[in-house]
Amino acid sequence: MLRDKNLVPLSHQHQHALALCVRLDRAIQAGEVDLEAWQAEIQQIFEQEIATHFAAEEKELFPAAARFDEMRSLVQELQAEHKVLRDFFSRAAGRALDAASLKAFVETLSAHIRKEERQLFEGMQSRMTSDELAAVGAALDRELAQASDACILPTQATRLRPKV
Repeated sequence: MLRDKNLVPLSHQHQHALALCVRLDRAIQAGEVDLEAWQAEIQQIFEQEIATHFAAEEKELFPAAARFDEMRSLVQELQAEHKVLRDFFSRAAGRALDAASLKAFVETLSAHIRKEERQLFEGMQSRMTSDELAAVGAALDRELAQASDACILPTQATRLRPKV
């Protein structure tokens, strides 16, 4: 299903987070994980974008979806996943993640994003009127205005380099 324009800003942020997951997964697979650098990048993306993203979802998106009986359990799952992910972000900020934890972080975050895109967004689009989606979109715009527009670029340590 084509993404409704009112949910596109969240989808764009999902793409940023998935790009981080792909890069980190490739580094893990290559055995080139600078724990300090990756945790710093994870902390940075959380502070610049994801914290605001989570807050917007929890304040505007989840309550709108939970109005539908058949979506309540999904919303509860997503809220629980936010708690788990916040713990990963907190541990990264404290530089307490090891390589196995980074792998678990990648798997958890990417699965969460896919669940939101494939189940939450699709479910909302199929159940809500265009006016309801527009109201959610306007509320999300207000909440997301706090997020940084800065592009987070990989550092030398987090950029996967070809083996020589």
